[in-house]
Amino acid sequence: MRMLLMGPPGAGKGTQAKVLAERLNIPAVSTGDIFRANVKDETPLGLEAKRYMDAGDYVPDEVTNAMVRDRLSEADAGDGFLLDGYPRTLAQVGTLDEILADHGHKLDAVVALVADTDVLVGRMLKRAQSEGRSDDSEEVIRHRQDVYVAETKPLLRVYAQRGLLVEVDGVGEIDEVSERVLAALKTVTGQ
Repeated sequence: MRMLLMGPPGAGKGTQAKVLAERLNIPAVSTGDIFRANVKDETPLGLEAKRYMDAGDYVPDEVTNAMVRDRLSEADAGDGFLLDGYPRTLAQVGTLDEILADHGHKLDAVVALVADTDVLVGRMLKRAQSEGRSDDSEEVIRHRQDVYVAETKPLLRVYAQRGLLVEVDGVGEIDEVSERVLAALKTVTGQ
């Protein structure tokens, strides 16, 4: 299974990625984890990314794409993966298609976790309070939700046109949401 997990901030992507990867016996591949590993290991790509990150800038697509290409070439991703945090742009959709084609593969499914914005904002405010994140105000959290919607809608449209997209209610207990995702995957992949 080669799949993407998408969803707005606070929808539980990180939690679901871990659960689903274990259930499907595939690695969860997060761009955040890829960045941190490359920076920690001081790889050439990691050093380049660190320059941008330290300046508070976005890491350019070519660096991100190269890191994802390297990670998906690792042995554990040979039989599948769950990708979280990539692609974020239409250009990255094309690059991911190329990466997969280079390995003779294609994407099997795209799962978008959906939830009411007010529910997500409430969830993130609670998390910010419990983790002492004073910079996560309601205004900032709502802005991040708006940015996600604006940036992700075109990607979701592409994957829907390809017949790969399933939207799953991301609100509920972890196991409930996981079961919904697994059931939705069967409708797309037939597995």
